[in-house]
Amino acid sequence: MIRADADCDESLVEDYVLDVRIVEIDGDRYRFEAPDHTPETFDDPDDARLYADVYFDVNGFVEEGTGERGIPPEVVQGGKDTLAAYLVTRPWADVNWVASFYGATPTDIERYCSWVRDRAAEIRTEAAARGLE
Repeated sequence: MIRADADCDESLVEDYVLDVRIVEIDGDRYRFEAPDHTPETFDDPDDARLYADVYFDVNGFVEEGTGERGIPPEVVQGGKDTLAAYLVTRPWADVNWVASFYGATPTDIERYCSWVRDRAAEIRTEAAARGLE
């Protein structure tokens, strides 16, 4: 699924189960790719990884059209911690902004993100164990 472009230098950063991956573009951008999902690009590899964790935490979601309709419903339904992790990945937000939005501390938001990361790791491990590579 890596999209080669003559003007773009790409390398695989993360290769997850179910054909989900993160690709480094030109050494300074990171693209999340998944089947039937609009590629999302990030400045920070940790944001791309957290976005992938949110994707696995809610069993996938569709980002296309989100700019017109807001946050994907699957993310909202995932709960407070999943929504916080998703918001942290947005280019206009960071842990401090999300903490302010929630009326929480940055430590609380980091804890929410760690819960999402942990659940996503468990989901990927289970998928691999079931042969869903």
